[in-house]
Amino acid sequence: MAQKTQTNDQAEAADKAIGEHFAGQPASDSANEPDAAASGDAVLEDLSELQKKASERDEFLGLLQHLRADYANYQKRVQKEIESTRRYASQGLILDLLAGLDNLERAMQAADSTANSGGLLDGIRLVHQQLLAALTRHGVQPITAEGKPFDPTFHEALVEQPCPDKPERTVLQEYQKGYTLHDRVIRPAKVVVSSAGPVTADDTPSSAESNSN
Repeated sequence: MAQKTQTNDQAEAADKAIGEHFAGQPASDSANEPDAAASGDAVLEDLSELQKKASERDEFLGLLQHLRADYANYQKRVQKEIESTRRYASQGLILDLLAGLDNLERAMQAADSTANSGGLLDGIRLVHQQLLAALTRHGVQPITAEGKPFDPTFHEALVEQPCPDKPERTVLQEYQKGYTLHDRVIRPAKVVVSSAGPVTADDTPSSAESNSN
């Protein structure tokens, strides 16, 4: 009888131990299903957030590349403007010198028509050559006009007059020389241009010269 009681006690103890053991185990698979669903939703949410951030990254990268290109173009434009300013910085001074050069040329023309001008004409010619050489060193060149087709980029027509020996719109005479500074026209040549129309009183050289003054 005592042995039977002991056996029952051992069985109860074993049952108690098994119960305590399984009491700490996780719940059944059916109980874990909501947690698995929540975990899947979290993964989808994280993936959506990553995609959103990737899209924002691409947008900011594109904007950065656009700004870099704009800045590079701005630098090129500023550098070009600086170079242009340096290249033509002497234009005002040259225009003032050209007025003196015009007077020298008029003086030489007057001396050519005066008897015994001699040394005076030689001196004027020397100054004229020096001025031309100085201007040439700074990129100034005279515009060729007489005998050339009229070009409004380089020539300013003061008078049009018929000339059967020349094609229409040909420069017949130059009243004032034109000049370029490097590749820029700083003063067009003032000229007489051939036309197909009849001669008028205003087409005489004396009238054109008075208009130019």
